[in-house]
Amino acid sequence: MDRQTPNRATHDSSTRDRSTHDGPTHDRPASDRLTTDSATMDRHSRPIRIVIADDHPIFRDGLRRLLESENDMKVVGEACDGFEAVKLAQELNPDILLLDLAMPHHTGLDALRDLSANSGSARAVRIILLTAAAEKKQIVEALQLGARGVVLKDSATQLLLKSIHAVMGGEYWVGRDSVSNLVQYLRNLMQSTNEESKQKKFGLTPRELEIVSAVVAGYANREIAEYFKISEDTVKHHLSNIFDKLGVSTRLELALFAVNQGLPLKSIV
Repeated sequence: MDRQTPNRATHDSSTRDRSTHDGPTHDRPASDRLTTDSATMDRHSRPIRIVIADDHPIFRDGLRRLLESENDMKVVGEACDGFEAVKLAQELNPDILLLDLAMPHHTGLDALRDLSANSGSARAVRIILLTAAAEKKQIVEALQLGARGVVLKDSATQLLLKSIHAVMGGEYWVGRDSVSNLVQYLRNLMQSTNEESKQKKFGLTPRELEIVSAVVAGYANREIAEYFKISEDTVKHHLSNIFDKLGVSTRLELALFAVNQGLPLKSIV
């Protein structure tokens, strides 16, 4: 009997040990949840680390002061050209790179291409292009290279701050609005760009566009005059005005310009 008592105690102890270690899994994650929540809170409480790249010292200084007046933002570096912007982005790995589009020597787009080619650095660092003005083709290229936003330099302060927060939240920002569906936005932007290029007229009148269409179709001056029922002198007068407006000097140059620039040519039969 005495020998059996320790065995039973050991068994009971073993059973209690197993119940302690093998208990329901939902009792353990309490500390895990605390750790995860703490890490999440730390990530959100940490200021947004920003690098500014612009070739104007006064603009950089003003922008730095503006950003650092916000409790959740901190400027960790400044660059004066695209080369330095790439170097700082790779060394400091900021959350946001505010990149001037029109810097000398190495433009914002050049820096963006460098970062995009370097193992996806452009996507690791969230890049917002700052520009006084940008063509739609530049915006499309920038977004395709990995930029997360394009903001005009004359935008209101709050608009820039909103763009930074939107990009940090996983969205894109173009101009004055956030963009949640980038693919659809690019599709619409490229479509409107193509339509605009088709509508380019370079100051040509409807009659002058008809004359250009006839030249592209291979008509001589006499044939153009007969087709439109006007005199050859009138055709020559129109061609002289067209050459001046488009900066060309020969019929061949005119035809090439019309095709390359996508002038809205009319069908001449």
